[in-house]
Order: sequence, then structure tokens, then C-alpha cells
Amino acid sequence: MFTGLVQEVGKVAQAEKHGSGLRLSLEAPRLAPRLKTGDSLAVNGCCLTAVEIQPPLVSFQAVPETLKRTVLGLLQKGDAVNLELPLTLAEPLGGHFVQGHVDGVAQILSLESEGEGARLRVRIPEALTPYVVEKGSIALDGISLTVAELHGDEVGIALIPHTLQNTCLRSKKEGDYLQVEVDMLAKYIEKLAAGYMAPREAL
Repeated sequence: MFTGLVQEVGKVAQAEKHGSGLRLSLEAPRLAPRLKTGDSLAVNGCCLTAVEIQPPLVSFQAVPETLKRTVLGLLQKGDAVNLELPLTLAEPLGGHFVQGHVDGVAQILSLESEGEGARLRVRIPEALTPYVVEKGSIALDGISLTVAELHGDEVGIALIPHTLQNTCLRSKKEGDYLQVEVDMLAKYIEKLAAGYMAPREAL
């Protein structure tokens, strides 16, 4: 479990296809020394398992299912990535509950300056729109963000300067892709409510 608060912006040292999977090595000088083999790390919001650690490098293996649901396969050497260690019970929940299970991929429609911050607009998969509400939470590339506006499948986010400076959003541009995880509480509520909303057979 994660919070969507990015702890380090790492850098891709190697992204190499291995059969139908991917071997991904990242430079993470702050977080790599805190990891051991088998630990989890959120990489752009996708929970991955560390298979080799040689600080400052940490390596992962992404299987075909992960590559199908994410854009990790598009990463290239030198790309910036958002990193976060799992939440512990001793830490405050400063963002929102983020599982690290990517629901889909969004495309950036625009990223424009707005005051001291910026306005980000993305298009999310239509199937995810029921789980997104204005002033609700959404995770984009592992960043816990608040939805400022919602028009169909277009989501607007107001970014503060701190978010721009301390995440990989600072290097993104129109047309780029972001990994999306919607609020997991919305999905559970939908499933629970479905049983009550289902039509009942006449006695």
C-alpha cells in the first residue's frame, strides 16, 4: 500500500526486453539503500518487486501482464520515474490509499502554466470515469492528486509548484502517457452497492 506521495525521482539506468518481459534498472540513491531483495517499490505508481539491489541501482522484472496494463515498456535510459516506498503503520497517510495496481493509461492533453503552478489535463479510459469525481482523488504516475474538473473522460488537475518540482511531471509534455489508478474505495463501494441495486425476482 502506498500514499501517492513521491519520495524520490529516480532515473532509468537500463530498460531491456527479456523475452516478453522487461528488466528494469533504476538509479535511486536515496531509496535503494533502504531496500532489500523482495521488497516492493512503486515505480510511476506501479508496484514492482526488487530482484537485485546494488546501490544506487535497484532492478526489477516486469512480466507481460504488467507491461500490458502500464507504459513501463516505453521507458528509456535516462527517463525520470516517480518512486515511493510502501506505507507503514508508523507513517501518516498524507495522500490517499494507492495500491500500486495500475487501472489504465491516460494521455496528456495539455500542461500549461497557471499562476505559480500549472493546469494538467488528461484523457482517461472511459471505463474509469465512474470512479472519478470532482475534488476526489486520482493517482497519475503514482502521484496522489485532487481532481479539479471533470468533463466526460477529460480530467483537469491543478498542480502546485512543489508537485512540479519534485515529480517527473516536470519533464512531461502534451501527448505523453501517464499510468492511472483510480480511488480504490470507489471500486469497492460500486461492488458492494451492486448487490443492493440488482433487480430482485418476484416472489
